[in-house]
Amino acid sequence: MNQSHSRSSAPALPSLVRAACFVATALLFGTADAYTVKPGDTLYRLAQLHGTTVAELIRLNSLTSTTLEVGQTLRLPGVSTATANASVPGTVPSRISGVTVNAPATLRMGDAFILRLSGPGAAQATVRFLSEAGEDVRLPGERLTPIPAGNEFIVLGRVVLGKNTPVVYEIQVGQDVLQGRIPVTGLPQPLQRLNLPPRIASKLEDPARKAEDTAVEQAYARRTAQAWSRPFQPAAAVRAQSSAFGQPRTYVANGPVAYHYGTDYLAPAGTPVMAVNDGTVVVAGMYPVRGGLVVIDHGAGLTSLYFHQRAVTVKVGQKVTRGQKVGEVGSTGLSTGAHLHLEMRVRGEGTDPAGWMNRLWPK
Repeated sequence: MNQSHSRSSAPALPSLVRAACFVATALLFGTADAYTVKPGDTLYRLAQLHGTTVAELIRLNSLTSTTLEVGQTLRLPGVSTATANASVPGTVPSRISGVTVNAPATLRMGDAFILRLSGPGAAQATVRFLSEAGEDVRLPGERLTPIPAGNEFIVLGRVVLGKNTPVVYEIQVGQDVLQGRIPVTGLPQPLQRLNLPPRIASKLEDPARKAEDTAVEQAYARRTAQAWSRPFQPAAAVRAQSSAFGQPRTYVANGPVAYHYGTDYLAPAGTPVMAVNDGTVVVAGMYPVRGGLVVIDHGAGLTSLYFHQRAVTVKVGQKVTRGQKVGEVGSTGLSTGAHLHLEMRVRGEGTDPAGWMNRLWPK
């Protein structure tokens, strides 16, 4: 399990012992490298921010538990106290009823992001994204409960493709309410005109498409507990992209413009397709538009989708682990060549898969 989600029942050291430990640490390492743990800190997060590893932090500080206490002193290799105590890079902090909220300073359309909540009241907070009220999204303004993540709580957010107005969020703790705004920039992409041949384009009108869309919408509506504890990994061992995330496109001549809600990866037919992280298979089968489709519910409102496979090797209800094979690259459904179309959906809305890869949470 990733260290940022580990908990320990080890009792806290008495204050005199902690003070003695601090003095010993200062004498041994010098105060220039001392760091005081703040609300929301985890070993995993500190390791990421300061270019080290959880194992190295444990070694440097002779830790017997991965649980941190506010006010605890740590040694960070080569990091001064002033640098270490800076706010989370790229975020804007605010406070409500003793809860510290860190929100991204800016976002792009199609981004997934997190709000970080820390402090004694963080577990009792609820969050809504008020700006969704005027957007074409599923369950706009849904009231969300923060997810425990180490010594902090987080809420997943997403910026809808086509949105260029600020994200407005509301955090409520008891009777107190805080509102914040995050500016959004565009995602400039040239219009892609696919002009699919009639035999392929006809699949858009297939009567079975209604059942396909219903199955996917049911997956988007799931609200289960977070299932993953490790960073996300690529779904296939390929890098070449044929269509980028967020690209506006038309499928037939003079047809309506729609956004590309995933990323297409070119790969030979038969290339293994792997689960990007742990979860439960909620859709698996052959469909007219998405072709060989697998949908995995990762919990916390996050689903991953794998389109156009020539073979699906998992079943609905099956638990899968990060890196497990779920199918094979193909060219089924609305496709003209072998590739994998990967989507990462937050509460049903498409987010850039690149923002998840090799990370536990999107930035």
